[in-house]
Amino acid sequence: MAIVKPFRGLRPPKQYVEEVAALPYDVMNSDEAMVMAQGKPRSLLHITRAEIDCPPGTDIHSEEVYLKSVDNFNHFQANGWLLEDDEPRYYIYAQTMDGRTQYGIVGCAATADYENGIIKKHELTRPDKEEDRMVLTRYLNANIEPVFFSYKAVPEIDEIVNNIVKNIPAEYDFVADDGFGHHFWPVTDRDTNRRLEQLFIEKVPFTYVADGHHRTAAAARIGAEKRAQNPNHTGDEEYNFFMAVHFPDNQLKIIDYNRLVKDLDGKSEAEFLAELEKGFEVTDMGPDIYKPAALHEFSMYLGGRWYRLNARKGTYNDDDPIGVLDVTILSAQILTPLLGIEDLRTSKRIDFVGGIRGLGELKRRVDNGEMKVAFALYPVSMQQLINIADTGNIMPPKTTWFEPKLRSGLVIHKL
Repeated sequence: MAIVKPFRGLRPPKQYVEEVAALPYDVMNSDEAMVMAQGKPRSLLHITRAEIDCPPGTDIHSEEVYLKSVDNFNHFQANGWLLEDDEPRYYIYAQTMDGRTQYGIVGCAATADYENGIIKKHELTRPDKEEDRMVLTRYLNANIEPVFFSYKAVPEIDEIVNNIVKNIPAEYDFVADDGFGHHFWPVTDRDTNRRLEQLFIEKVPFTYVADGHHRTAAAARIGAEKRAQNPNHTGDEEYNFFMAVHFPDNQLKIIDYNRLVKDLDGKSEAEFLAELEKGFEVTDMGPDIYKPAALHEFSMYLGGRWYRLNARKGTYNDDDPIGVLDVTILSAQILTPLLGIEDLRTSKRIDFVGGIRGLGELKRRVDNGEMKVAFALYPVSMQQLINIADTGNIMPPKTTWFEPKLRSGLVIHKL
């Protein structure tokens, strides 16, 4: 069963939270981070993207940048921009997008659960990205940003969360510049904290990495590293745990993750359309944007027109957790055999666009000549994600897109 424990959070006073809170480090580049932090000395980006405070051109993986992160982290604490709570507790973190709110519990997951498969994953990780977050965690001795977890909903946990959010005003409550609402409650009642910890142990057999596979893997490696360095290791040390926001699965919504391809691999548009007919029912939908409405239905933008592609029966396997995915069908029926794209991770001819940017972004990039053809997919469901993780399978690259992103800086876990 899953271990999710309370912790003494390090977090901003209420009057600073909107300035401190920042998007995750990996959704921007250095130039974008510099713009976002401009005029905001308390922005967490001064810690998570400390290259913005170093001379232009500084290698973002250099010791100079990591040391600047440490300096800024210490400066935040010395100035009272981050203060540590007096005792361990959980925190409720809710996000509102398009009128829909999802409620997560911020607690510390166990590195041992990751090592023994209680925390389930659905993506492969890249060693270089793991290493970067490991190094930063090692320098700061803290989990600066939370990872995004899910679990199969438990009514008793839902009831506790509902009672808190309905009866206690949120300590943090603001709308970020992207229009998404963020709401935050420290759970201060000791009995409630004890009950939540017990419910996770009793009712939650597994948790699932929704977003943040690299930070999760890095946290587990840091825990193992510190364990090996401590001859008096007991298992209760804070380095054995890392910060995650745990959302019930029935509150989460995965957004589509779409594809753009630079060329037709030497084919004319007419030849390509003719070859598509072998695996799909192809319908010309005209010049207006068309969005897929069901599983195994795709929309394609080519030559100024949108097409509906319905995969023909027998070209996919609904009994296979991977074979049922539309990203699998697209790769197996179009990207590899018709367009010659063998490896989504390394090919320079393909790009990926999160559905949060809308299908208009696909149209724009084809119309301006940057790309030749675009494919929009029906979103993966949480049940599909869980099925893949439960069966030990790995999703193809760029399959899931979660919104809204967790804001970093609402709470930090010190090791």
